[in-house]
Amino acid sequence: MSWRRGGGADGVARRWVLLLCVGSFCLGLLFTNRMWTLPEASEVAVPNERRGKESELKAGDCSIRKVQGKHDYSDMLHISDTHHNAQTLDKTIANLETELSAARTLQDSFLNGSPVSEEYKASESTVRRKYLMVIGINTAFSSRKRRDSIRNTWMPQGEMRKKLEEEKGIIIRFVIGHSAISGGIVDRAIEAEDKKHGDFMRLDHVEGYLELSGKTRTYFATAVALWDADFYVKVDDDVHVNIAMLGNILSKHILKPRVYIGCMKSGPVLSDK
Repeated sequence: MSWRRGGGADGVARRWVLLLCVGSFCLGLLFTNRMWTLPEASEVAVPNERRGKESELKAGDCSIRKVQGKHDYSDMLHISDTHHNAQTLDKTIANLETELSAARTLQDSFLNGSPVSEEYKASESTVRRKYLMVIGINTAFSSRKRRDSIRNTWMPQGEMRKKLEEEKGIIIRFVIGHSAISGGIVDRAIEAEDKKHGDFMRLDHVEGYLELSGKTRTYFATAVALWDADFYVKVDDDVHVNIAMLGNILSKHILKPRVYIGCMKSGPVLSDK
């Protein structure tokens, strides 16, 4: 009743205000929806796509890294195995060289007629003993009587020879190579003689009268390799040496460097065969 009582123009105004309010509300909703949907389509969707792409890239990266990691790990294993094999090979070679050196020392001790234990201990020692002189007696396969004559005169035998080496520093050996047919009857005869007396130094040299210069050179090289001495002496098996007098003569020159005592050839050189 009060609404009717308000009458005419007043009621119409209220209706228009209500309609305007409803219209404004609807317009506001519509405007608000458009404002929120546009960013979702243009701005929000794009980061989602980027995230998807980035996630794909990351996933791809992971797979690539996994594959690369596998390759790197296998390469590392391969390098490690190669390094281990190389170290094992080096150790094997070092062991073989040690065994070869020991075998050569053992062979030298047999060839020189010295006890194996003493020669082997000498080879293991870092400091080589200094001897006064090494006397090499140049001999041949057919010179058995000459060698026996030397053994019975100026060359001590057995324990006397070892005592001469230890106390006086004088080493005496018969020097001989091998025949053209290694292991032949003459070689076996020398081996039997060496087994009995133990006073040979065998050379890696083929015996022959025309090869005496080469034999002498090989003797000196072998003697220097086996013993450290002040003097290295070469004599023939038809020479009888006075060891005491030779020692006195050499002792006068022991402090001089590069001493050569012997027959110095002179005159024209014969080149015609």
